[in-house]
Amino acid sequence: MTPTFTRFAAIDWSGAKGARHKGIAVALCETGEAVPTLIAAPDRLWSRRAVAQWLVAASREAPTLFGFDFSFAPPFVARGGYLPGDRVPEGGPAFWAYVDSICDDADLGAASLLEIAHRRHFYFGKADGVKADFMHNRACEAHYRAGGGGKPSTVYDAIGAAQVAKASFAGMRMLHHVRPHVPVWPFDPLPDRGSLVVEIYTSIAARAAGRPKGRTKMRDSAALNDALAMLGSAGHGGAMPDDHGADAIVTAAWMRRAALNPDLWRPKAMTAQIARTEGWTLGVI
Repeated sequence: MTPTFTRFAAIDWSGAKGARHKGIAVALCETGEAVPTLIAAPDRLWSRRAVAQWLVAASREAPTLFGFDFSFAPPFVARGGYLPGDRVPEGGPAFWAYVDSICDDADLGAASLLEIAHRRHFYFGKADGVKADFMHNRACEAHYRAGGGGKPSTVYDAIGAAQVAKASFAGMRMLHHVRPHVPVWPFDPLPDRGSLVVEIYTSIAARAAGRPKGRTKMRDSAALNDALAMLGSAGHGGAMPDDHGADAIVTAAWMRRAALNPDLWRPKAMTAQIARTEGWTLGVI
């Protein structure tokens, strides 16, 4: 079964501390060829809670596919647990609930989990030892890398501008709050109707749009519109959005096309255990 959606939303996410985040952008499009539009934040800059509230409301308006660019769970299969040696739940949704229960950070943040509650599992610098010892990947990430997709980040790497750890654990808190209203694939099965939340890589969308490996960022309107044209979308008018907005626009256009591909919903390498514990990224086959 290939699910049917009438709208597609890509959310460029952020795990930054604080209550409002420059790094969050939300783009939405409908079926057809119209260019995705950026959704304005209710208070100038998006908060993570505002994104969750918007998602729940939007999910009731029309069958919408929502894509987030963070890891929905830590590695589990290869290590036998999310945080080996620590007593934590062993399934995605139960782990999200656990993360939410121990974090009191502002705006669904989760830095305290990395910095205090489970500090020994995360790499913050040379004082923690050899970085390679922390570089564990999920099955999906290993599959993506083996297929030439590139080297994905790990949620255990918590240092540097490219780290995804804080964004991912903050995202898990958000998933805990929205899942009672919208299913999350593949932890939940594909619905016969209605909305759905999935994990995406904005780099997969950019590569599908013709951006070369290692140069997925679009810095001007010409590059953005060339990418949109490759995805069968009308061009973007007006001022050039920032990196986060451009990523969200292109990814929403890619999702509109990708959702029609039944192979993306049935990746051969995704076992039932992987789906239950680690999840999968839409577009990795």
